Amino acid sequence: MIVSIRREFGQLITTGAQLLLLTSGMQLQTRNAWMACVALMSVASLIAWVFAQRRRRAIADTPTSRIASAAQGYVELSGYGKPLDYPPLLSQLRQFPCLWYRYWIEERSDDKWRSLDSGESEIPFILDDGSGRCLVDMEDAEILTKHKSTWTEGRYRKTEWTLNIDDEIYALGEFITLGGSRLELDANHDVNALLAEWKRDQPGLLKRFDLDGDGSISMKEWMLARQAARREVAKLHREVRNDADLHTLRCPTNGQLYLLSNIGPERISRRYLWWSIFHLSVFFVSLGALPWIWHNAV
Repeated sequence: MIVSIRREFGQLITTGAQLLLLTSGMQLQTRNAWMACVALMSVASLIAWVFAQRRRRAIADTPTSRIASAAQGYVELSGYGKPLDYPPLLSQLRQFPCLWYRYWIEERSDDKWRSLDSGESEIPFILDDGSGRCLVDMEDAEILTKHKSTWTEGRYRKTEWTLNIDDEIYALGEFITLGGSRLELDANHDVNALLAEWKRDQPGLLKRFDLDGDGSISMKEWMLARQAARREVAKLHREVRNDADLHTLRCPTNGQLYLLSNIGPERISRRYLWWSIFHLSVFFVSLGALPWIWHNAV
């Protein structure tokens, strides 16, 4: 079973709103009430169709990239999920090693289940596709997972969703790389900054570069100091550029879909296609019903 967390609830909420509007029209039994409810159903369905289509097109139109060669920006990645550190993250309820979890605890009262507690993890994990590794930020991600467990303990019902270690993870999001090879370094600026720092320490500057011992830095000695500063800056820049790049996947800042899932993209795209068809059908049925209601409802 595919369980969608976070934004996918919007599809269910929209469907619930459609049913609520339909029920309201049936209860009020007036032409104006029916017209208002059906008109609102058509608007809600059209908005839901647009969102479902955007998700489907994002999945279908974004080619899969390799982490080692991915361009900066919006990308699609696929690889295996690895824990960020050891010991790995443990799920809240079952204490099961995982990449991410969400839990929900309900209590039975008066023959009804009421929410008692819920929460989810926010620790990043590593995505490894064989060409490289990428840190996956969990903040604001829409998560689809097939791992769901539900059980009862006395009057409590507990549900837990997880992304498991070594799951094959499909991801859509903003890819950025932080690291030495991508840094823009200004050697002249850094040399001048280093010399300014040395100037503030006059005793140290004199001890290091006052070769004739006259208590001041001559032009020749200052040129030697500049050469030393250039050597130190060049060494520092080499060290910075040799640092390993850190690839990160995060929620796009422009509102594009940020999706993490252990379900294949074809199946997810098909899921959004069916949502699109459903909402578009409700839209046209609602739109077509308006003239009939106007002429026939009391």
